[in-house]
Amino acid sequence: MQDETNKGGGLIRGRFDEGLDDVMAKINASIGFDRRMASQDIDGSVAHVTMLNAQKIISVEDADAIKAGLTTIREEIASGRFTYSVELEDIHMNVEARLGELIGAAAGRLHTARSRNDQVATSFRLWVRDAHDRALELVRTLIEVLVEQAAQNAGTIMPGYTHLQSAQPVSFGHHLMAYVEMFGRDHGRLSDARTRMNESPLGAAALAGTSFPIDRDLTADLLDFARPMRNSLDAVSDRDFAIEYLSAAALCMTHLSRLAEEIVLWMSPQFGFITMSDRWTTGSSIMPQKRNPDAAELVRGKTGRVHGSLTGLLGVMKALPLTFSKDMQEDKEQTFDAADTLELCLKAMIGMLRDLRPKPEAMLAAAGSAHSTATDLADWLVRELGLPFREAHHITGRLVRLADEHGSDLAGLSLQDMHSVDARITDAVFTVLGVEDSVVSRRSYGGTSPECVAREAEQWRARIEEFRAG
Repeated sequence: MQDETNKGGGLIRGRFDEGLDDVMAKINASIGFDRRMASQDIDGSVAHVTMLNAQKIISVEDADAIKAGLTTIREEIASGRFTYSVELEDIHMNVEARLGELIGAAAGRLHTARSRNDQVATSFRLWVRDAHDRALELVRTLIEVLVEQAAQNAGTIMPGYTHLQSAQPVSFGHHLMAYVEMFGRDHGRLSDARTRMNESPLGAAALAGTSFPIDRDLTADLLDFARPMRNSLDAVSDRDFAIEYLSAAALCMTHLSRLAEEIVLWMSPQFGFITMSDRWTTGSSIMPQKRNPDAAELVRGKTGRVHGSLTGLLGVMKALPLTFSKDMQEDKEQTFDAADTLELCLKAMIGMLRDLRPKPEAMLAAAGSAHSTATDLADWLVRELGLPFREAHHITGRLVRLADEHGSDLAGLSLQDMHSVDARITDAVFTVLGVEDSVVSRRSYGGTSPECVAREAEQWRARIEEFRAG
């Protein structure tokens, strides 16, 4: 039959006399990438045929035959025995064609009250929902690893930086807990987006709904959607769910990249704050002494891929009138690649953080450099001598300059030296000039003291359990 054999999607080319041009067939086909949605496509078809039978739109015999055929196809795909055809364009037509080979004419009843538009939208939405779930689990694990590293290093002192200049001493645990907060927000964004996207487009048909007495609540329930989408036009044309996933993924990758950059810096000889084993580092082809943090660098580098995927899909959708346009075929490769990249980078960061070992002596030595307790000195002048902060700031600046002239740190100045700047200073000032004293003293909410870090770590352990409980 002509409509079954025309090159380029024979199942749907009944009104066409000619086959597709080779280039048209190539640009039109998506089976090379959308085969990844095979499981979701079959899930949607099983739900649809179950509903068609429940509504007495098709017979129980046809419904059973279709379900049996879909089960066989699922097994063929899982085992690698399924043959994909570019001429059938996409995964949806490939599955339907194979179903016809397996069960005959009954296969043609599967598409009753359904269009490829709502079929594709449903399959893709299911795939993106699964991507949310995978990312959420990995982000939770990453947070858990960070919390445990932070708790173990609540009292490990390191420099805190602004402008990448030594600013004030902090604890390594406090530094890591900052990333816990970032990834906690990422978890919240992914969770919120998943909740918002969890509506079913199935039953919207091509764009206007259908005259068949379908039950969209039933198919939504069978696919674990919270409800059907309320507008058939929106149901087939919406890609907000993919854009929101990519937005959350892009921001999560930004946080991963920031942490990766810190690992690269910390591993350099100039910092020397951490070590990582051979499992997460590489060597040089010419310099035998090198231990390169390539995993961290690749996380940093791959961030641009996810940012690009978000920008790409926004570009696809920005000028599309309602409802479906073939442009939307460009939604999947970008989303698939971004999901793969995010998941790989999350796994890599989890592995690096589990492997990472701090070097407390090097961190402590660096924390005491560059007069990092100058703010503590200024605060002491305000607190103990009752000076206005701006005056205290000026006096401290003069003491920093004096220490530089003496080639010492602030704690290395004698009381006599300090009196040359301000005679009101007492020897009690030396209780605030050590980096350990500085860190311990910062007990304000959200501060860097070990007790604050330990308390936050414990609270985050409870939050992780809440995340896992759903």
